[in-house]
Amino acid sequence: MPEPPAWRYQKILLPMWEFPAPHCVFTHARVLTMVGDEAIEDGFAEVENGKIKAAGWMANLGETAAEVVDCSGKTVMPGLIQSHAHLAWDGIHDLARQSMDDAPEISAYKSASNMLKNLRAGVTLFRDLGMNKSNFFAKQAVEQGIFPGPRLLICGEAIIQTGGHTYWCCREASGADEMRRAVREQVRGGADLIKIMACHDTLEFTDAELEAVIDESHRNGLPITAHATYDACIARVAAFGVDCIEHGGPMSETTIQLLVDRQVPIVTTFAPLAQQADETIARKFNIPEWKIEERKKAVANPSRYTGLVNAAKAGVPIAFGTDAGSPAVGHDVIAPELKFMVRVGVVANNLAALRSITAVAARVNRMEDKLGTLEAGKEADLIVIDGDPAANLDDIASVTQTIIAGKQMLRMGS
Repeated sequence: MPEPPAWRYQKILLPMWEFPAPHCVFTHARVLTMVGDEAIEDGFAEVENGKIKAAGWMANLGETAAEVVDCSGKTVMPGLIQSHAHLAWDGIHDLARQSMDDAPEISAYKSASNMLKNLRAGVTLFRDLGMNKSNFFAKQAVEQGIFPGPRLLICGEAIIQTGGHTYWCCREASGADEMRRAVREQVRGGADLIKIMACHDTLEFTDAELEAVIDESHRNGLPITAHATYDACIARVAAFGVDCIEHGGPMSETTIQLLVDRQVPIVTTFAPLAQQADETIARKFNIPEWKIEERKKAVANPSRYTGLVNAAKAGVPIAFGTDAGSPAVGHDVIAPELKFMVRVGVVANNLAALRSITAVAARVNRMEDKLGTLEAGKEADLIVIDGDPAANLDDIASVTQTIIAGKQMLRMGS
């Protein structure tokens, strides 16, 4: 593995923020373990020493010394995993302008605010796909107890060809050697993965550049994901060896088979479409009328999603992401994405949508041995919801408790 970032050598005596981590058992809950379609109507989940001790039917809960938390009428499920979002974008202002104009200190404040929003939304693992270098410091703040937040997987700065798509917020590079240097800079900063912007209206990167950036990522032991939104780009980056596709788009049967053969998942991001196509929401965020009409047409066109639907049916894993921080997509916007996934058919039903933000997302992020399901021995990342999101996805907005590694990060009313 690569050398860790410098801050990991610091000796921390005490965190600035500490949260209780009691031995507790959540009782009489609707327990969604996210193991297949398992839904336990009168169940429990017991947490001890930061781990899931047990989860199951109330009838199987014996005597325990744990603190009892009555969850009658509530749902207990794994913490939510946001697989495509941007901590330093606020969801309000123009992306290019805030990327170029925000001082580092403002990016830090926005990141801190968004980490709190994510905790309140039940997000316990957050995959930040870049905007500037602020995610390096957000991760340090969380892990050193300087500021509360979800677990973070970060890419540092996304890497692009010079003048490429969203050049104003990424690490520009030209030539194979410079691509390798750009990867190494992110590794030095503490990146958990590498992201590239592989296309916009045209394909980006020469073959030599693409080969170099992928090879250097893997040589350093990091997965690499690619912004890829149409067939030629998706097929190209998959053939070159990326580990994940961001957004996705129209795909041929050949491309879908390539993803299946190479086990490359897709993180879909429908929330900007869904939010900006809603006139009431869009106008609050000053989305131009032409953009609203464009989004409405896109939402109403089922053929637009055929490639993604066919990929899902073929067995390509589809994970939840919202592109949070995009205009009209706040970091607490969860249900609209889940509902749209069901609507267009990239997931079969509500439970499948919930798996996309838990069990499937954990696999995509290579953490399925620790997170994503309520099973004995896994990390105690779970949430309590006032309602039943399996029946009504809008209930996902009613999170009353967020627990990470057994620590009560959010407890409404306390």
